[in-house]
Amino acid sequence: MPHTARPARNPFEPRNPDWEANVRGSFARQTVMSLIGAEMGVLSPGHCEIRLPFRADLTQQNGFFHAGITSTIVDSAGGYAGLTLMPKGSDVLTVEFKLNLLAPADGEYLVAEGQVLKPGKNLVIARGEVYAIKNGKATHCATMQQTLMTMHGKA
Repeated sequence: MPHTARPARNPFEPRNPDWEANVRGSFARQTVMSLIGAEMGVLSPGHCEIRLPFRADLTQQNGFFHAGITSTIVDSAGGYAGLTLMPKGSDVLTVEFKLNLLAPADGEYLVAEGQVLKPGKNLVIARGEVYAIKNGKATHCATMQQTLMTMHGKA
């Protein structure tokens, strides 16, 4: 039997009719995002993008974005991708993640994309990718796998 590929569009349906306002409100309350200057980009059910402009105070000794900063934005991108699919009144908490650093995060800005792989009632599995954008060219600099927990009745 031939294998049929998953449709290109996002197959997830949010369980909260106010998912977008909920996620954007949570992002606005996450003070670490404002501290580092991160901005939410594209947001759709099961997907979240976070952008971070370069600042010298976010770098390590070689002038690249620090791995801790890279992991901070991709953790949040995956977490907010998961929150888009959680029920009304819920919040999200990262249980664990693994990050592979693939190349120096050298660019004018970083783009972290979080995508839900498997939504569940209590646990959500997500992945994240980070790209360093420099002179219009994107370099894939990190990839993450993540487990999220739905915090029922915590929002």
